[in-house]
Amino acid sequence: MQTDAILNVVQQAMQLTILLSAPMLLAALAVGLVVAVFQAATQINEMTLTFIPKLIAVVVVLTVAGHWMLGLLVGFTRQMIQDIPRIVGS
Repeated sequence: MQTDAILNVVQQAMQLTILLSAPMLLAALAVGLVVAVFQAATQINEMTLTFIPKLIAVVVVLTVAGHWMLGLLVGFTRQMIQDIPRIVGS
């Protein structure tokens, strides 16, 4: 196994991880910011007020983008399985 092949696989895996986690993290960030502004304006400091909306936003994002995310993951897995001879044979 060559170092370049391993680094390429790791780089692709990291890019896929960032791409898959970005929609959920951005949704949680946006909802958290809105809730924080609401809490600052009303001076309500309730922990469930921040947790429940973020949870709902992440579930909605998973519902909407889940098919796309699963397609990316399956495509990456197929590519890795097809590249096993090339990576091992290097």
